[in-house]
Amino acid sequence: MFTAHLTSIDPQITNLVPVLKSYWLTIHVSILTASYGFFGLGAILGFMSLIMFIFRKNRPHLDETIKHITAINEIALIIGLTAITIGNFLGGVWANESWGRYWGWDPKETWAYVAIVFYIFVVHLRFVKALNTPFVFSVASLLAFSTILMTYFGVNFYLSGMHSYATGDPVPIPMWVYYVTAGVFITIALAYKNRNLKDAITQVK
Repeated sequence: MFTAHLTSIDPQITNLVPVLKSYWLTIHVSILTASYGFFGLGAILGFMSLIMFIFRKNRPHLDETIKHITAINEIALIIGLTAITIGNFLGGVWANESWGRYWGWDPKETWAYVAIVFYIFVVHLRFVKALNTPFVFSVASLLAFSTILMTYFGVNFYLSGMHSYATGDPVPIPMWVYYVTAGVFITIALAYKNRNLKDAITQVK
């Protein structure tokens, strides 16, 4: 919410369009926003574990902490995935009442679907033996959050559709976004060399 209020959108309250007067607005948006919170938590936990990967050399006690964080991260993503899926279905009900159709491949609908698919892959990585590692899960949970950011910010500011009520000139991308993106990839690169927990466990034994 803090980031949303950093934009230059006119805060003046005007008359609501009929579609925004539906009680489905509160239900649909509340559930989806709650799911975004769990996905944000997953991204933060993923970043925290990557930081620990960087400093885990000669610190074997961090391995257990990484595993615990990964377990909590997985629970958060499962809850978030459940909420966003339910919220998306309820959004279809709202769309049917408002526009007479359940699904229309509107940019917001499409990106919500993309986010669901991405997180389905993330929570099922454990079924792929080569990808069933805390490092891979941490990276995936962190990068997957970009789909949520695109759904929440990108669609509203840069794509036109029925969900984009703040139409107008696209908002310039702040420079700090590029710095944060670069920082994320640098963190992943630094954590990569210490990605294998098994080696550390073997050395301790």
